[in-house]
Amino acid sequence: MLQKWLNAIKVYADRRMLVMTGLGFSSGFPLMLISGTLSLWLDASGISYTLIGMFSLVKTPYSFKWLWAPVIDRIQLPLFGRLGRRRGWALFTQLLLMAAIFGMALIDPAEHTCWLVLAAVIVVFASASQDVVLDAFRIEMFRPKDQGAASAIFVLGYRLGLIFSGAIALWLAAYMSWNDVYVIMSFGALVGVVTVLCSREPARDRHYKEPKVEGSRRTRFKVFVRKAVVEPFSDFIRRPDWRLVLLFVFLYKMSDAYMGPMANVFYVKMGFSTAQIAYVSKVFGMLATIVGGIVGGAVVSRYGIVKSLWVCGILQGVTTLVFVVQAYAGHNIYVLIGCISLDNIAGGMSVAAFVAYLSSLCNVAYTATQYALLSSLMTLARDAVAATSGKMVELVGWPMFFTLTALMTVPGLVVLYVLERREKRRKDRIRGIIS
Repeated sequence: MLQKWLNAIKVYADRRMLVMTGLGFSSGFPLMLISGTLSLWLDASGISYTLIGMFSLVKTPYSFKWLWAPVIDRIQLPLFGRLGRRRGWALFTQLLLMAAIFGMALIDPAEHTCWLVLAAVIVVFASASQDVVLDAFRIEMFRPKDQGAASAIFVLGYRLGLIFSGAIALWLAAYMSWNDVYVIMSFGALVGVVTVLCSREPARDRHYKEPKVEGSRRTRFKVFVRKAVVEPFSDFIRRPDWRLVLLFVFLYKMSDAYMGPMANVFYVKMGFSTAQIAYVSKVFGMLATIVGGIVGGAVVSRYGIVKSLWVCGILQGVTTLVFVVQAYAGHNIYVLIGCISLDNIAGGMSVAAFVAYLSSLCNVAYTATQYALLSSLMTLARDAVAATSGKMVELVGWPMFFTLTALMTVPGLVVLYVLERREKRRKDRIRGIIS
């Protein structure tokens, strides 16, 4: 038993995990620069709360990255072709990120708000495009059984990126102007640049060339649309039970997504100060998420994806229920530390298992496009259904809210059970035909 766990953990010794850490950092650090950190800069510049709130709209491209994912999946950039398809796009998006963040640093928000919006949109577009290519890079670099560990280390790098553009940016702002802070932040893209230059292209992409198509522009465009857009969709819907798969993707993380918008509100209602919330969630919560991700990756490597989804899904529900204890305990910092730590460990584990599952669904011929579509469907649960969470609290109160939220793990597990049973029957039929 011990030897099997040691073999499962051994994947973390792979040098490619260093690549995942650097790429995760590159993926994570832009987010705070167009959300929380940017809001503080805008507030310090005298921008109205209404306008600060409207700045959240600049993040819209993250929800629609699947629209241009086919271009990233099929086209090799001319000036970066020697690096390969994935590394070429990664380097291009990172250089664009650096230039756009540096551009934000040159703008006075109070005098040139529109220019700041434009620069922020470019940052988001570059960041979303980078996510598309880095997800494909990760999936194509690792075997399915190692995807959980790879995603866990990627998330570790992602969290470090958030710390860099969040906590470190705020610390720097105490000693220098926000413009200077953003100049320094722009050099965060160098982590991704160096990582890409020191890494190797996934084997199948090293000599990739899009086949040339003869004919008119219209003919070539039709062929591109068919290969880049139609075929990824067609390939996916040829998968057995693809509708149930999509339903599972939508439901699996519903519990976490539904609780998310109300978590900080709940902590405040329990009497905790913003300083206490920040300390517990950023220190204990961050460490717990990282630990959970690493444990989740090892669980996937040890037991496989499906068993890991079961274990992590059940843990999601159980750890959500611990907040019922917090609701009755009220202002107790030790209970809060326990609740957040347990919830984030389970959350980190479930993310590792779920990302490994999403990765396993992608045909390597259409990795970027299919993963972008699946991850967009995952965020739909967060953005659409979670919008009712506040109303639910008003109707039933905090203890019942967390109980119902925990029960939201059940539909996803029911669909997982059905998918598992159908897959077993298919394998039994194949064995029967062969024998």
